[in-house]
Amino acid sequence: MLKGKIQRDTYSQRQLKVGEIIRKSLSDFLCRDTIHDADLQNVSITITQVTVSPDLKQATAYVMPLGGMGAIDIVAALNKNSRYIRGRIAPKLSLKFTPSIVYREDQTFEYASKIDSLLNNLSRS
Repeated sequence: MLKGKIQRDTYSQRQLKVGEIIRKSLSDFLCRDTIHDADLQNVSITITQVTVSPDLKQATAYVMPLGGMGAIDIVAALNKNSRYIRGRIAPKLSLKFTPSIVYREDQTFEYASKIDSLLNNLSRS
């Protein structure tokens, strides 16, 4: 029996399109607007990917602060302010329902550096 959620390998065109629209709206919001939270003040945040559930009701935004420091605190602050952010980007989205957004730390940079170091070790041998 599988525990937890199963990650899908393929997404529909609609899911990909909605994910990109949400990613762009979140990026614009974080650049231009302010969130009155001490953990989010003067921090540059990169939104690398947004995945959307098949029913378009839930979205997961993968974020990474510039420099990678304090990612856990920033993700916690974004999740704490998730409803406020959702309400601010909702008018900019052309959707009937605005998905609820969960923020997670993006692990792809760490994974890529690990693969890079493994390849460098192989080339030295």
